[in-house]
Amino acid sequence: MQRDLRQLGYLYRWIDGGFGRGTERAVKALQHDLLNNFGESSRNEGDAPVPVVDYNQGRVVDVDGVVDQNLAQCIADMLDDEKYPRLPFAKDPEKENQKITTKLDTLKSTKIPIPFLKAIFKQESNLKHFYVPRGADEDNYIVVGMDTNAGEKYIITSRGYGLGQFTLFHHPPKKSEVKNFMVGIRGNISKAIEELKDKFEHFVTGPPGGRRADDRFADGRTQRKPLPCKFTEGEPGYLTDCKNCALEAGSQDIVAEETPYYKGSKNTFKKTQYHPGSYTNVPIRKNFPCDWPYAMRRYNGSGVNSYNYQAIVLKHLAKL
Repeated sequence: MQRDLRQLGYLYRWIDGGFGRGTERAVKALQHDLLNNFGESSRNEGDAPVPVVDYNQGRVVDVDGVVDQNLAQCIADMLDDEKYPRLPFAKDPEKENQKITTKLDTLKSTKIPIPFLKAIFKQESNLKHFYVPRGADEDNYIVVGMDTNAGEKYIITSRGYGLGQFTLFHHPPKKSEVKNFMVGIRGNISKAIEELKDKFEHFVTGPPGGRRADDRFADGRTQRKPLPCKFTEGEPGYLTDCKNCALEAGSQDIVAEETPYYKGSKNTFKKTQYHPGSYTNVPIRKNFPCDWPYAMRRYNGSGVNSYNYQAIVLKHLAKL
């Protein structure tokens, strides 16, 4: 049952034969979708290939976390339907993840700084595309992150997939999405590059009062054109010497409920369901000779989560 829930995109991880809290939450998430998921996206990315409610047929009437024959039959029908894509797995996930690491080590780009991308991947997936099982665990499926921002924490509002945790706001995914950036690691990396590039070009110096990096302007950067690097294109170090820039920026400690987002901000760092809120030895954002720290902040999350995210990724960058 855990393997079925994992293939269908409801179990976060762990195929270990134990009906624990995570498995119960996955069962509830599926029951909720059988009652409420009409295949619609909460963002402008198109609808899911099939509404999950179509598999119910009146068999599931409550979200109680109980697996009975009716729910088991719904699961069987979903697995038997070719329109419902299953999540990919690797026969040898450790080997596949090593291939990905090798690709990243040799990757070059004139669009974005690869060290920042690797630091983001470290935070998103611990530089893994597939889970590597240990002990009694048999989970070798793609790494999946599940946002549960609704009132009931079993309700999955979006899912991020693989190395870069590219997020979909519809479920299940389309076959093309499984092929292009779940099975296709190049597609996953490419989507991450485009996401970071988009934040740099459209968020860093966006319009006042709109979608822009307020921390950048609070740090005294008023140039209308974002700064890509202290080196010019063609020079050694262009978009590659980021770790040294992180080390040269100096560091600070961030304390939850005390440290403001930026100078003059009324809001302070806080512990959230995703982040601890306090950090030591964080490279100082405003001392970077580029604007990528501000772009990177919005790769995943907004508000207090984005500032926590920024601090964590900058720490990863300094340790690459």
